[in-house]
Amino acid sequence: MLLILLAAQIIPAGEIFRCTPTRVWDGDGPVWCAEGPRLRIAGIAAREANGTCRSNQPCPSATAEQARDALVAVVGTRRGVAREGHILVNGPTMTCRSDGGARGSRTAAWCTSPRSGDVSCAMVQSRTVLVWQRYWRDHRC
Repeated sequence: MLLILLAAQIIPAGEIFRCTPTRVWDGDGPVWCAEGPRLRIAGIAAREANGTCRSNQPCPSATAEQARDALVAVVGTRRGVAREGHILVNGPTMTCRSDGGARGSRTAAWCTSPRSGDVSCAMVQSRTVLVWQRYWRDHRC
C-alpha cells in the first residue's frame, strides 16, 4: 500500500530526492524511480511516443525513438522492454530537485546522474530534445 502511495506522490517543488531509474517511456519522461516517483525531465521537450509534437511545446527533429533511446543511455543501460512498451533500465541512483507537478502523477525534476551529470543538459547535448524555455528559465549546463 505504501508503495502505491509513493508512486502517485508528487514531490514538492524545491525538495531534493533520490531516483534510481527502472523504466523510461519517452525522451522527456516519465522515468520511473525505484523509490516511487515518476519523473518528467525538467526544461526539455521531446516528441511524444507516437512521434507527434504537442502544439504548445517545442518540436525537435529527432524521432521519439531516438530521444527515448538517448534518455535510456543518459540514465542507465537498457535491460529489456515491458509489455506496455516501457524500456526497462538499470541505472545508478540520481539526485534530483523537484520543480513541482508535471501533469498527472509526475514530478518535474532537475536530476544529476553519476553516469552523465545534469540529465537535462545531457539530453539537450544529445540533440534529440529541445530546450523548453518556459520551464528551462535560468538553468545552466
